[in-house]
Amino acid sequence: MSVGRVRQPFVLQGEAEYLQRIRGSFQVELVELGMESPESMSPTEVQNREAEEILKRSKGYEYLVVLDERGKTLSSKQFSDFVQTRMNSGVKSVCLIIGGAYGVSEKIRQEADSILSLSTLTFPHQLARLVLVEQLYRAHTLQKGVSYHK
Repeated sequence: MSVGRVRQPFVLQGEAEYLQRIRGSFQVELVELGMESPESMSPTEVQNREAEEILKRSKGYEYLVVLDERGKTLSSKQFSDFVQTRMNSGVKSVCLIIGGAYGVSEKIRQEADSILSLSTLTFPHQLARLVLVEQLYRAHTLQKGVSYHK
């Protein structure tokens, strides 16, 4: 789940490629919260507004993961193990949350079961989504012993 819409063709093409590769192994659904915030709103107000929508839309998921630059940094192998552990423990649905321009609110961080970082770098949400989908595919290849991961 990500705040904001993906409009750049190269991102959409990249996501489609990795989602096609994952297909049949596990289900991935990309959920966009295309929220426009008036410029008169403060960053905290924007975060709080986004938090309400994130919490509403994430109710059906068993496990919430917030992606945040301040989260725990994992290697690709560790991320693969993280995914596999959730699958092996009987967790049926995981929601990976990418916040908007101001990140996620403290309320969302407190609701999360895990807080992970894709990098200590800051990415636009569109690029973060593409990196996340690629890492899900990489996790899949590691679990299956496919030679994609180097």
